[in-house]
Amino acid sequence: MKNTVTTFQQMKEKGEKISMLTAYDYSTAKLVDEAGVNSILVGDSLGNVMLGYEDTIAVTVEDMIHHGRAVAKGAKNALVVVDMPFMSYQTSVYDAVVNAGRIMKETHCGAVKLEGGAVVCPQIKAIVDASIPVCAHLGLTPQSINAFGGFKVQGKTVEAAQKLIDDAKAVEAAGAFAVVLECVPAKLAKLVSEAVSIPTIGIGAGNGCDGQVLVYADMLAMFSDFCPKFVRKFANVGEIMSQAFKDYDAAVKDGSFPAEEHTYKIDDEVIEKLY
Repeated sequence: MKNTVTTFQQMKEKGEKISMLTAYDYSTAKLVDEAGVNSILVGDSLGNVMLGYEDTIAVTVEDMIHHGRAVAKGAKNALVVVDMPFMSYQTSVYDAVVNAGRIMKETHCGAVKLEGGAVVCPQIKAIVDASIPVCAHLGLTPQSINAFGGFKVQGKTVEAAQKLIDDAKAVEAAGAFAVVLECVPAKLAKLVSEAVSIPTIGIGAGNGCDGQVLVYADMLAMFSDFCPKFVRKFANVGEIMSQAFKDYDAAVKDGSFPAEEHTYKIDDEVIEKLY
């Protein structure tokens, strides 16, 4: 069954957990979709995972459209959410709506996601008013990594925790259909989940959230540059791929690949008539 923003809300109301994974290409999206995962996030984490950047700051709207379009083609049932990259919505409400519109129109995704709380509520409201569903993102917001001074757990003081709750209520009031909570203490994330009527999607925020999201390359142990504490490796696909690449290299060099069963035949009579 096709997952929509309405599906998300119904799942929260029924107490059913929402599953979300990232994907950045058609083939991976197809596999995630066929597995029954509710939502695919085309995250600006593609900057790290696919493009080799140190952070997400350099990712462009064109990057998100390029990868988002491929994912949307592979996902038949999962709700595809595409990140709005750094400086595509912070500059003005007008820019936010224009860029969200481009992403929605050119990728055929189901929603966009942007980072920030009360400060970006005017953008959230304007995008939603343009009939584009918005997922908010609070806690550790990677686009603000330079302001945070690194990857740090958020909301650990009374003031910071209260602001997180207030921001969650603010993005809900602005029209967001869901909110991602990243690197937030589990007890606080549970409080936030209870304080708002929209679904919360946790990443490093405990199981008190209404759903969970992980970067697929992390949970498959394919991305070895950095592995956050909150990642559970569900399979060591990276090791399997690495060994397969080594085996291929060896087979090519020792002449065992391609073997006869991998080749096409031609009549000897044809060969004999060639110069």
